[in-house]
Amino acid sequence: MEAHIYSVDYFYTTVEDKPGQGCRFLKLLAAEEVNLLAFNAFPVGRDRTQLVIYPRNSLWLGDMARQEGLRLVGPHHAFIVHGDDQLGSLVNVHQELCDAEINITSANGVSDGRGGYRYIMHVHPDDYEQALEILDVDQRLKPMAEYHLDLHRRFEAKG
Repeated sequence: MEAHIYSVDYFYTTVEDKPGQGCRFLKLLAAEEVNLLAFNAFPVGRDRTQLVIYPRNSLWLGDMARQEGLRLVGPHHAFIVHGDDQLGSLVNVHQELCDAEINITSANGVSDGRGGYRYIMHVHPDDYEQALEILDVDQRLKPMAEYHLDLHRRFEAKG
């Protein structure tokens, strides 16, 4: 299987770097039915952690952030690549961007243990539109669209 590449939005926020902060944030997302495509956390400085959120539905994340008074930075754009896990499976993707002199500024991937992989890739915002074209990303497709979650968003007023 060739690589499938999707454009995704992501947002970030920073929290105190202390036990339980990430857990509280993930519980809040789950309680508000914000489904994630990916999530990443890493330290930024001595006492802060950056939480990076790749929501399946950016509007739901934005609603939750407004209700909770949470400051999110974004949306920013990234790519999710997935395909069959085989030796060199990401070489072509990297080579296409390399040939166009587009730098991949950060990336993270994982094998699913069943013969597939998922890979999140960031390019500089100035290179994003060109990367979309070079990678032939169909913006109408949504990441992992073959998966369906039977979630129904609650629209009840709080407080």
